[in-house]
Amino acid sequence: MKFGLFYEISVPRPWGRETEKTVYDNCLEQVALADQLGFDSVWAVEHHFLEEYSHCPAPELFLTACAMKTKKMRVGHGIIVCVPEFNHPIKIAERTAVLDILSGGRLDVGTGRSATWTELAGFRASPDETKKTWDEFVHCLPKMWTQERFSYQGRSWSMPQRTIVPKPYQKPHPPLWVAVTSPGTEIDAAERGMGSLGLTFGGFAEQEEKVKRYRKIIRDCTPVGEFVNESVSTVNFLYCHEDEAEGVKVGRRLSGTFNYLAAQLLAAREAYPSKSYPSLGLLPSLRQEASGPGDASGAPEGIAIGNPARILREMKKWESVGCDRVNFLLNALETVPQQKVLDSLRLFAKEVMPHFQGASDSASAAAGGR
Repeated sequence: MKFGLFYEISVPRPWGRETEKTVYDNCLEQVALADQLGFDSVWAVEHHFLEEYSHCPAPELFLTACAMKTKKMRVGHGIIVCVPEFNHPIKIAERTAVLDILSGGRLDVGTGRSATWTELAGFRASPDETKKTWDEFVHCLPKMWTQERFSYQGRSWSMPQRTIVPKPYQKPHPPLWVAVTSPGTEIDAAERGMGSLGLTFGGFAEQEEKVKRYRKIIRDCTPVGEFVNESVSTVNFLYCHEDEAEGVKVGRRLSGTFNYLAAQLLAAREAYPSKSYPSLGLLPSLRQEASGPGDASGAPEGIAIGNPARILREMKKWESVGCDRVNFLLNALETVPQQKVLDSLRLFAKEVMPHFQGASDSASAAAGGR
């Protein structure tokens, strides 16, 4: 199992001239350190209009900066919104190819369709259409990356025959992923041969069932791309401290701040109930988290907060249910001071990562170089 970072880039009020720059600078410092420590990847969301919760409307720019500050870490869109009112598919193909070139072939492309009414209505996108447009986009993207000339006549967009340049550095193309929040999306990912990019905080039993369904279906999939990306990722919080009580205390403050922000979001299903949005996605698990199962330390089940021994136990459980990667949120509204975030990353890399195949080689090499 491998470990990555996951960024919403939340910015606390009041917003002065330096506020957003400070948050972005902190994120980039974390990414540079994580690369030295042997973390596998860094992912960034695409969100619009979500005050404080996420000031990351241009992940391709943030990820380019990450690529310039790192040598080994993969950079991942988590996710690109595949809705024509947000992003034109030709521009997605072009931008991702350039980022893959600039990163030296380290790009992963996560796809999705947005889940908040604030964003969908802000771009005048119909919730009834987003799943259909996402499906069109993910079938077209690999062809635009690999075919010398491409044309398309479809439901939501069309183009005459043209040569789309440049082409990605990775051959045949970057791995494709799907954001999995609503129930059943892991099936959509498996049927298309795409990685499952889990963005919910469900418990082990729920995740294990999702992984089993995904693994079963992907064996007989019809991949949208040139290869099958059979990978399962989940998202988590991380705060690692030598003292368990302190780790849990700070970690719960981090997760509680994020959960509070997320609970304020207006989900598409709440504002515009439809078959296309049958679930609140991220929000129910966040609202239930405070009263969910935990352990004697007071930390919720599966959350990577506390001392290294506790976090190791929880990560081994994620490994046992079939997850290939855990991506960590490190902060929310700058609740955790930057130095504590950096210390947490160092301690996790030193005490936890070496216990996992896949993460151990890079972590050990990084430790040897310090």
